[in-house]
Amino acid sequence: MCLIAGGVGENLKEKFVRMILAGKHRGPDSFGVWTNEGIMKSDDFSRVDEIPEGNIGLLQCRLAMTGSPAYTQPFHNELTLAHNGEIYNYSHLRNYLEGKGVSFETDVDSEVILRLLEYLLEGGLNIWRAVRKAMTMLEGDYAVALSDGGRIYLFRDPVGVRPLYYSPRGFFASERKVLWAIGEEAVPVNPGELVVISRGGVEKRKVFTITELRKSLRPERARRALANVLTHAVKVRTGRRTGILFSGGLDSSIIALLASRYSDVTLYTAGAEGSPDLEWARKVSELLGLPLKERVFDVDDVRDAVPEVIFAIEEPNPMNLAIGLPLYFATGLAREDGCRLLLSGQGADELFGGYAKYLENPGLMERDLLELGERNLARDDKIAMLNSVEVRVPFLDLSVVSVALGTPLGSKIGEGVRKAILRKVAVDLGLPREIAERGKKAAQYGSRSQRLLERLAKAEGLSLSEYTQRVFNGVFKRG
Repeated sequence: MCLIAGGVGENLKEKFVRMILAGKHRGPDSFGVWTNEGIMKSDDFSRVDEIPEGNIGLLQCRLAMTGSPAYTQPFHNELTLAHNGEIYNYSHLRNYLEGKGVSFETDVDSEVILRLLEYLLEGGLNIWRAVRKAMTMLEGDYAVALSDGGRIYLFRDPVGVRPLYYSPRGFFASERKVLWAIGEEAVPVNPGELVVISRGGVEKRKVFTITELRKSLRPERARRALANVLTHAVKVRTGRRTGILFSGGLDSSIIALLASRYSDVTLYTAGAEGSPDLEWARKVSELLGLPLKERVFDVDDVRDAVPEVIFAIEEPNPMNLAIGLPLYFATGLAREDGCRLLLSGQGADELFGGYAKYLENPGLMERDLLELGERNLARDDKIAMLNSVEVRVPFLDLSVVSVALGTPLGSKIGEGVRKAILRKVAVDLGLPREIAERGKKAAQYGSRSQRLLERLAKAEGLSLSEYTQRVFNGVFKRG
């Protein structure tokens, strides 16, 4: 996990320094810069003024998770690459590429992306087709910047787990605020899209869409397949020690149950005292026999946290603020506990029909899934990065998405029961029926963060929207 950033233009050094300082919370372990005039890497951020000048470049601030903790990107050969995220099948791809005669310099998962793209390009594919092919082969969460020395190519994974933004004037970064720091506007790179930045401007094209993964499945086959792919998706995302963002609901309970079979698991939850999420997290953790650590927050805690969360989510959106608060407290608790890797149940509602609105309009499920990257996943990523922890999302593994898209609608929301097939699979996997069949409120209500925010706004004579906008203006010096 990290910050990636860069751009094209004259005299880049000053802008790159400001970008590093604005985004180093995403990667506090080290930084690296490549430009057409040189390369510099260091774990001492006081040396940022020593980075090279140039008129095209990529940079990274690294939070070391996979591979050698001493290696900092960008990778530089004939092509230069910077990557934010994780590639879970990198060992398999590395073995495949080595069998084709490809050599590697490090044990870092990101290098697999570079070598795969080099191999595909050398095989005769153009950049558009090479990136599309790579997306079908990579199992992971990624935002990538690649340069051939004249252009910069940007792309995200097809679901959009990791955020990435570009400016029409030729810069890019993992977060909007990093572009704002140099006076640039920020436009999202859409999931499955390739954006090409050059001195002549910006070109973009959709190269892969997750709906292409749909394969029709019969109900019983879908049920068996879902159990298998979800188990695999959780397994490859665990580490020796793994935290679970836990509310006691169906989604996080499945993830916790499966992760505990492969890792030393701790559950992390946050809520106001007496909130449903806190009470259920305590109850379910006992049923599962897993340790729970909790952050109980009150109105004063929320008041102090609001500017931090607004800084992370980069928008005056009251709902995302309310959802983001318990996530901010839970990821902060994990950081204090020394746990850098967390799993989340994000995506299950959109895939399996978890919201009441889907009962009336099932077509919203696919729309919401396609919009999930910028609406929910970017928010969660940026809040977690504020606390220098990584959140992984097993439900959004492409194999899980494929099975979900191929599952008959009646198996998801049959007879008015939401997430019906997921509840059955949960029981198949060993989750107690009491947990599998329980309904749950949305995070902002289950944690009572919404209620506390409304109290703060009311105390100042403002609506929640007005209160959120005022804090946003203050944090980002706007308005």
